[in-house]
Amino acid sequence: MSPSNPTSELLRSLGKMLRGLSALFWGVPLVLISSVQSQTLGGARELGLIIPCLANLLLVFGLTQLSYFNPQERIWREAIDRAKMLAIVNAGLSPFLYFWARLPEVPLYTIAVDLLYLSSLVFLYNFNLVIFRLTAMLPDESLRSDAKIFTQLNRSILGSITLMTLAYLVILRIGAAPVFLHQAIEILEARRSWFAIFLLLAPVAMTMTLTWKVKELVIDGVFNSDYWRQFPTPKES
Repeated sequence: MSPSNPTSELLRSLGKMLRGLSALFWGVPLVLISSVQSQTLGGARELGLIIPCLANLLLVFGLTQLSYFNPQERIWREAIDRAKMLAIVNAGLSPFLYFWARLPEVPLYTIAVDLLYLSSLVFLYNFNLVIFRLTAMLPDESLRSDAKIFTQLNRSILGSITLMTLAYLVILRIGAAPVFLHQAIEILEARRSWFAIFLLLAPVAMTMTLTWKVKELVIDGVFNSDYWRQFPTPKES
């Protein structure tokens, strides 16, 4: 926020950021868990359809709240908009998880689930970029250093997983896999959601840790706004 803004406006902006970070902190693991549970809820049909969608909409809400902080920063605003767009796409695709679990032979459901997996990976990649951009505007040098290291590591891991997933889906859909891999692919397809959780466990954990650390810094700022105002607002690059 600019130095000319009154303290009440600064605190209001920090309060919205705090709500957004809380929604994102709980929303990311909730999306991961609900995506698996939507396929195993049995007769709870409505829950299997609604919960993954609501979890992704919680991420949209969190990103919307974050966008009120320093909206004049173009790079920050673009990072928020990209992540928000991906969260909306994921919310629209998430009901197909339930349909695909019950009718896996329908090509439309299979394609939608494949797109959801890829879109979710890209979202998590962009969410780490959002955290990096946010910490660049916050008055804590150690947090900026940690965010730079861990978001770069996270993005490298997620980029590699995305490329491997894309290659796997292409080979699987065009039927180009060698014969000796057919049994391994069948096992992987039968447990694909659990394999996805295994691959994403470390990136999600690091993302949640960074989100929590930013949240703690914002809480300190809410109760000590003078501490924030001694730092100049970064210039748009």
